[in-house]
Amino acid sequence: MTTYDLFLESGPRHRKTMVHVLALLGCVAVGPTTAEALAATPDAIRAFRRFLNRLGEDIDTDSPFATRIAEHITKGDFIGNGSPYILFAPDNAPLNDTEIALLLGRIVGIGEALAAWSATRTTAALDESPPNGGRPTREILRHVLAARGSYLAAALGSAPGFGPIASAFERGEISFPEALARSTARIVTILQATTPEQRTTARQLPSGPKTLRQALRRILEHDWEHLAELSRRPGGPLL
Repeated sequence: MTTYDLFLESGPRHRKTMVHVLALLGCVAVGPTTAEALAATPDAIRAFRRFLNRLGEDIDTDSPFATRIAEHITKGDFIGNGSPYILFAPDNAPLNDTEIALLLGRIVGIGEALAAWSATRTTAALDESPPNGGRPTREILRHVLAARGSYLAAALGSAPGFGPIASAFERGEISFPEALARSTARIVTILQATTPEQRTTARQLPSGPKTLRQALRRILEHDWEHLAELSRRPGGPLL
């Protein structure tokens, strides 16, 4: 039976918590407390495995699994929200062409799910605030677009081209599916140009070391987190 190591981040009082399942890169669970985030993790793993299976990855969605806490970070900035300043030990593992292709497939797949669903929404539906609070869908989609380049820039030093795409979407010049397709194409182009050193070595910054694996993890986690958030709303995408 597979046992998934869980990497947690929360404040010292174990309030808002994010659980990272690094063996299923991109899979996260969140909760207002550590206990609630951990309770949500098995269902998050099942949903993510089903999604990977639909993408064509060789995943047995029915196989049993267990979990164990491998690390719990309780200090830092933006903690519990998917902090970009956290570098878990597995984030230091080098990347090769095969794994980059696999992770790109996940980025494309999650993006296509977001884009296909958003294309079914009217302008009014995109701008409507959910009845139980939270941001309008358009704000979430804008947030997804804006974050991608920042993660890559931290790991690589620069990642040009993402800002104009997000701005064009905000101005209504292009649709979200078109904006996301352009954003994903930028990710592919940038990753294809990375050097062996960039794929294997941490970039040292005042805020802490950054790696390319960490950047791809956060892009995947961030996109998936918001796809899952939207799926919990009435009429949201099905996972």
